[in-house]
Amino acid sequence: MVTKILAPLAAALAVVGVVVALTATSRNYATAPARPLLWTPGACVSRSDARYDLTQCNGGHAEVLTITADPPGLGACPDDTDDVLRLDGGRAACVRDFVEPHAGVPGAGGGVLRPGDCVALDGRERPCSAPSWYGRAVAVVQDAASCPKGTLDTVGALGVVCLGRGGRVLAEGMCVAEPARHVVNRSAISRVGCGSRAAWAQVTALETSARNCPDNSERYLEARGAFRPVTCLHLVSK
Repeated sequence: MVTKILAPLAAALAVVGVVVALTATSRNYATAPARPLLWTPGACVSRSDARYDLTQCNGGHAEVLTITADPPGLGACPDDTDDVLRLDGGRAACVRDFVEPHAGVPGAGGGVLRPGDCVALDGRERPCSAPSWYGRAVAVVQDAASCPKGTLDTVGALGVVCLGRGGRVLAEGMCVAEPARHVVNRSAISRVGCGSRAAWAQVTALETSARNCPDNSERYLEARGAFRPVTCLHLVSK
């Protein structure tokens, strides 16, 4: 009889022991410290009111692609970067959104500068759908001498943005209004339609020196500091 009574009791105690062990294990797991969130490649970030914060990777809006210096140098961020976030300690984070639309697509106005992007006179990217951009990039290089053939103008302080046709960039055959001075910023030369009453002259060439202007050029404007500072002109309104 004693054996029959003690056997169920031992089994019950064994079950209790398992429950106690599981409870202790669960308690230890619950109190384990959470891993700190760090600005490192692969980290996830959430966005709220144009602010980005680190978050667990079962949520968030974007992923950190790389950490680099602030401001990033040419090629420091991957080409598919959608935004560059300024961190402390002179660092920046290159991030890419998880879902479309991606701001880093050429012409969209975000990410890193690349061919096809539109830029303002200060070299900062602008959406090509906005009216405030000056020119469209054909290349982004270290110095103006590295710009490809066909470059019409350049802008930028951190690296050089080589500009082709588009926006307010002048090119051969375009017409301009008469500016107030003969030495002007390139941005002060206003493009107008060649059939417009405001058309004063037609661009015959963009050159590094007035000596290189074509024979049919009657005037020129010099924009100091421009890629090709001399705008050679044939007067259409005299």
